[in-house]
Amino acid sequence: MSSLKSGLNACLSPLNCVLVQKEFKDADKTFNQLKKIAEKLSRTTVLENTNNYWKGVCRSLIFRFPDDLEILKINKSIIQIKSASRFGASDLGVNQRRINYLLMELEKIKC
Repeated sequence: MSSLKSGLNACLSPLNCVLVQKEFKDADKTFNQLKKIAEKLSRTTVLENTNNYWKGVCRSLIFRFPDDLEILKINKSIIQIKSASRFGASDLGVNQRRINYLLMELEKIKC
């Protein structure tokens, strides 16, 4: 993780990593909701959990390949989410689907 001012490290390859930055009305509440959703993902282990940063490792079903999932609250309105494969040149869309799922579940809570 980089310093809070610069945010999460950029993806080295768009083929196996996704980084999104979104603005929310209440990033504190949203950050906590995202952490709860992420912690419920199958085969996910929490590695770090602070007031503004959460990191977990998500493992694939069959081969147990690790993907790093990070959530960073930058300020009172901006949150970054990054999902990146540790191995392989392509993730076959897994990281994008993971982030889409987190945001979809967040929308269900907010409705």
